[in-house]
Amino acid sequence: MYFDTTPACAARLDAEDPLRSFRERFHLPRQPDGSPLLYLCGNSLGLQPKSTREYVLQELDDWAALGVEGHFHAKHPWMPYHEFLTEKMARVVGALPSETVVMNTLTVNLHLMMASFYRPQPKRFKILIESDAFPSDRYAVASQAHLHGYAPETAIVELRPRADETLIRPEDIAEVLEREGTSIALVLLGGVNYYTGQVFDLQKITHLAHEKGCMVGFDLAHAAGNIEPRLHDSGADFAVWCTYKYLNAGPGSLGGCFVHERHAQQFDLPRFAGWWGHNKQTRFNMRHDFDPLPGAEGWQLSNPSILSMAAIRASLDIFDEATMPVLRQKSLLLTGYLEFLLQQLQKKHIQVITPEHSEQRGCQLSIQVKNADKSLFQQITAAGVIADWREPDVIRVAPVPLYNTFTEVYNFVGLMAQ
Repeated sequence: MYFDTTPACAARLDAEDPLRSFRERFHLPRQPDGSPLLYLCGNSLGLQPKSTREYVLQELDDWAALGVEGHFHAKHPWMPYHEFLTEKMARVVGALPSETVVMNTLTVNLHLMMASFYRPQPKRFKILIESDAFPSDRYAVASQAHLHGYAPETAIVELRPRADETLIRPEDIAEVLEREGTSIALVLLGGVNYYTGQVFDLQKITHLAHEKGCMVGFDLAHAAGNIEPRLHDSGADFAVWCTYKYLNAGPGSLGGCFVHERHAQQFDLPRFAGWWGHNKQTRFNMRHDFDPLPGAEGWQLSNPSILSMAAIRASLDIFDEATMPVLRQKSLLLTGYLEFLLQQLQKKHIQVITPEHSEQRGCQLSIQVKNADKSLFQQITAAGVIADWREPDVIRVAPVPLYNTFTEVYNFVGLMAQ
């Protein structure tokens, strides 16, 4: 794709964008004068689809009119409500419907998965994570190691970039697994690193780890709705994700969980059980011992929040119409255009630390600021940009293909140049 530095280039790219009409389906944060703010923070909280209100109000109306009978007689009955999300969510993450369930929140799901798939033994007890994993993942794995009687400082193996580098090289992941794989019980990596925006090769990592006898899980908080993780094909044992970032389901909304089909009938796997994971045919008999559902549904605990699921359904309907391949194609163009324009600035105090190769990144570009000078971030914020600052020295910018435009990218870089 040919880019240049003129506003006409941005206009042309917007005119050719097959997803341009989707922007009108979202509420855009606005300045006091009514003009849209330049929202580049979908990697932290996605914008609200205009249809969300209708979807949520439907459930409120049914609750008001039907009370408890809404479980069976609402327009979208609450009893099987999570099933209305399954196939569309499975398409977003590249999984089979039987491998996918919407439930709980991300870290709760991570703990549930580790209860089943982190089974340390005296000679195989370690957990491999990124040195700069998102804090909640670090807290979760440390607490799991401690729960099993292992000191986190000896149980946790950290993948670190080489000296004077910011990204983790694929060959270094392979080297760590070759060196320490027989002592590693679980490999747990982010699909996309929250700080650098680096995308990891899920299938290759899974293959290398499984060769060494490790279980493999991925945190897709910054990947679901952003890249195409192809979870089933990756062979990963499990994955977890949230829905409030790229999936636009609202603050604190329910998360998603993937369990590979080879574990679907492993009913003897240790797990923390709850009644929503019990056999649907006998769930309300109340007197039966736990009889887990096959597949990912068997890890459910409680009946879920219908209001949250209504918001998720509103967003997934949009994703299903746009389709992940088309979204991914536009995302690559947006980040490629953004990177090109930033390079033309030739400003020595900033550099993009997200991988240059487009397939190794998602929507996010991480702009490192020399000497951790936050004044540039404060400057663009005052000019109407919503991005975010991550300590110690990075401005994260995420042009999201569903609602961001090439003209917005052009305008953003213009503000960076001032």
